[in-house]
Amino acid sequence: MEYIFSDRVSNLKPSAIREIFKYAADPEVISLSAGNPSPDAFPAKEIAEISADILKKNPIAALQYSVTEGYTPLRNRLKTYLKSKYNIGSENDSILITSGAQQIMDLASKSLINEHDVVICEAPSFIGSLNTFRSYNCRLRGVPVESDGMNMDELENALKTEENVKLIYTIPNFQNPSGVTMSFEKRKKLYELAKKYGVLIIEDNPYGDLRYTGEDIPAIKSLDTDNIVIYAGSFSKTIAPGLRVAFAVAPNPVFQKMVVCKQGQDVHTNIWSQIVVDEFMARYDYEEHLERLRRIYSKKADYMSYLLDAHLPPQMSYNKIEGGLFTVCTLPDGIDMQEFCRELVKRKVCVVPGNTFLTDENEPCNNFRINFSTPTDEQLKKGIKVIGELAKEMIK
Repeated sequence: MEYIFSDRVSNLKPSAIREIFKYAADPEVISLSAGNPSPDAFPAKEIAEISADILKKNPIAALQYSVTEGYTPLRNRLKTYLKSKYNIGSENDSILITSGAQQIMDLASKSLINEHDVVICEAPSFIGSLNTFRSYNCRLRGVPVESDGMNMDELENALKTEENVKLIYTIPNFQNPSGVTMSFEKRKKLYELAKKYGVLIIEDNPYGDLRYTGEDIPAIKSLDTDNIVIYAGSFSKTIAPGLRVAFAVAPNPVFQKMVVCKQGQDVHTNIWSQIVVDEFMARYDYEEHLERLRRIYSKKADYMSYLLDAHLPPQMSYNKIEGGLFTVCTLPDGIDMQEFCRELVKRKVCVVPGNTFLTDENEPCNNFRINFSTPTDEQLKKGIKVIGELAKEMIK
């Protein structure tokens, strides 16, 4: 039988990162390609205790259907927490609990994007979000990322010249893949441009709590007096990704449409997971938990920086690591990045080619992403050494 797929998905390709995972599944391969939390970061004991209590004392609440908007105690807790810590949220916003932050991108797209509308994204940007936007037959317009975030001149040019721009998508903290953080000046400028041109912003912030050096920068959502920012937060990097609990803080009219769309997708996010997250925040010192994660990842980030400095040839560079889980390495001119990544696979090391994160994967690209949170120290040592050796060979 010939299968005829919808226009929305006929041109979609599998996530390149998920394809790379197939190679990384080989136990002999050192995977620097994943973006998973460290095994040392999971509060497994606490989650086990909470789960046992839930199933002993109130099992029906965790096993029955629930409301689409999310577990009410968790929504209330987040409302207070986000306002007090980040000045996020107002009477014009509501919180929706979702099945991972990826679902926020899908629900926002379904609610707001028509075919052939334009979504402005950072270039590079997270492949999962890019593919979600693509699935709604919109057109992506990439804006280059500089050392302090999106190029604002290029952003304004895109807003001036593109028709039917519906969304600006940004990962302002420790951006995936680059690791770059947007300056406060650029955050204010981005907000003013979105306001000027009547465009909504999706502020995706899965890594903001994982800062190892420097000072926190106010969220774009904290500037939102005009109800134009959808804020996406997640517990995937701070508690456990397998729980699939994230949250959107969205202007009320947008929130209402996202709720209707979610009802057609999964009815509600796993209620057991939501109760676990709420109980974890209630029973334990969440700020101390975050500080423990920072200690774990800061040590790993420092070690990877040491290895990169020790093994990369001087013709290569990498982005300074201030937080998050990634950095990008840049090859010198004259080395084919795709060939370099393929040769690494032959040598049992996986990284993610940089063009994977572009709105147009055929654009020239000479960098690749590496992750430091998932590998062991020994794997990092071996993997970075192989990268350095191959780079020196190809430069010669």
